[in-house]
Amino acid sequence: MATKSQRPKLPVQQLAILAVARFAEPLAMTSVYPYLPEMIASFGVAEKDVAKWAGATSAVFSLAQSVTAVPWGRASDSFGRKPVIITGLFCTMTLFIIWGMSTTLTMAIIVRGLQGACNGNVGIIRTMVAEMVQDRELQPKAFSIMPLVWSIGSVFGPAFGGLFAKPAQQLPGLFGDSRFFNKFPFALPNLLAGIVFLVSLSTAALFLRETLQSKRHSRDWGLVLGQRITEAFKDNRFRRQQKLRRYSLQDSEASAPLLQANSTSKSTRTTHGGTKITKLVQPSMSAVFTRQTVINLVSYTFLALHSVAFDQVLPVFLNYPSEEHTSLNTSLPLFFSGGFGLNSGRIGTIFTLYGITCGAIQFVLFPPLCARYGVLNCFRVCVLTFPLVYFVLPFTVLIENTPLRYIALLAAMVTKAFAVIIGFPCSTILLTNSAASLSILGTLNGFATTFSALGRACGPALAGVAFSWGVKNNMIGAPWWILGLIATVGAFPVWMITEGDGPTTDSSDSSDAEDTDDTRVDEDEEDALVFDEEEGDANDNDNLIPGVHDGNQATTRKSGYGTL
Repeated sequence: MATKSQRPKLPVQQLAILAVARFAEPLAMTSVYPYLPEMIASFGVAEKDVAKWAGATSAVFSLAQSVTAVPWGRASDSFGRKPVIITGLFCTMTLFIIWGMSTTLTMAIIVRGLQGACNGNVGIIRTMVAEMVQDRELQPKAFSIMPLVWSIGSVFGPAFGGLFAKPAQQLPGLFGDSRFFNKFPFALPNLLAGIVFLVSLSTAALFLRETLQSKRHSRDWGLVLGQRITEAFKDNRFRRQQKLRRYSLQDSEASAPLLQANSTSKSTRTTHGGTKITKLVQPSMSAVFTRQTVINLVSYTFLALHSVAFDQVLPVFLNYPSEEHTSLNTSLPLFFSGGFGLNSGRIGTIFTLYGITCGAIQFVLFPPLCARYGVLNCFRVCVLTFPLVYFVLPFTVLIENTPLRYIALLAAMVTKAFAVIIGFPCSTILLTNSAASLSILGTLNGFATTFSALGRACGPALAGVAFSWGVKNNMIGAPWWILGLIATVGAFPVWMITEGDGPTTDSSDSSDAEDTDDTRVDEDEEDALVFDEEEGDANDNDNLIPGVHDGNQATTRKSGYGTL
């Protein structure tokens, strides 16, 4: 029976670092929503066509991301997760700042396309979480962290966009005389988000550990620099005494495994001298596309299509001028028009409340619901909720009482938030557990990003065209009802999903895995071992870094899952 110290634990520190690295992207993406309709209109686009081009602008991002997601996933399998994540953060930061200075519709669309093409972090971060946390009891908590980060980012993002867009007009006392912000009215929220990107980029470079098995033992100068910066701010006599010695051990500590066994497929041969030579083997497509992975990919694509389309078309709906409904322009249940007539500031406030609700649901409700009812059951309830929200939402504009109209709108948004915040991590867990081997996770999540990006490209584009058509034909509910039908169709594959046992290590690694134990040593415990060495602990021979000689002996240190 496993003791308390032997029970698997969440790698809290690394998940927190990954969350910091992830935070900038939702902040940047959601900050666009409040001012996007006004930005499109500032390019000279007619009001009736704003929705169509807003959808096209979002679609080109997702379409470009779908084309490059698998190559980014393959790159992470070859070069490591960390360098690809850092590259994605840098490219997104640079292009996002340029996006804020777009002066034409053509420029805005091209920059958004480049943003999507240069960032494949969504699937790679999901892969890192899966590689860090393999225990199924811990998966709901682990996989809820990144959606929670997205929710937190979506709280601040719309506030950035709504408050700081057009600063010369909204804050004339500070920016009224600025030539720059009068020429580029939407640049300020992007510049502020760029600062957050720098923090995320620095945190990932200095403190994030590589999870790809083949690269985990490579020298990481970022971690070395991060360790030195950390030690420079610490005042501990044991650390000062161990300073020179620990510098020689840092690379091995930084490469300590987070997995129970190897996560990449490999073939091993032994030379005549007894040295093992490992060669990485790319997973075959038949191993990636099993029946269950295909079903999970289909359901995930439908989920991405309609949920992202909802988030894209909602600000356009809120920005569209309100109308007085009479018997001349209203014929229920299909023919009516009008929006809420809100500006970017008020839309930003509504999306901020929406993000706070998402974060609360993610943090408070998701783990206990999954623990009690199971991941698959929760996912099934969510996919049945979406069509109801989509079919009902456009009718909120018919409520004449203003407070009641906003209450009805927020109720629909909160219900949708509940479904999407629980649905996405459930879908991610089911997709991860449908993989037969850890070696295919990078590629599988790359394809998941590709297919979901195709959905995110088609959804906003379709919803934008439908919105413009609905405005012209006095049927403002057209995009919502189309999304409701799509969500209904997307619910059917969910009933064909069977919950898998999760990815396992490759059979070629089984002999190595037999020699490992399942005890996880926390980072604090590793530090304690260093102190024990200083005090002459009799058991420190079991706790040295592999391949580092202490005197004339080379001994092995336990770290992470198993021994190295």
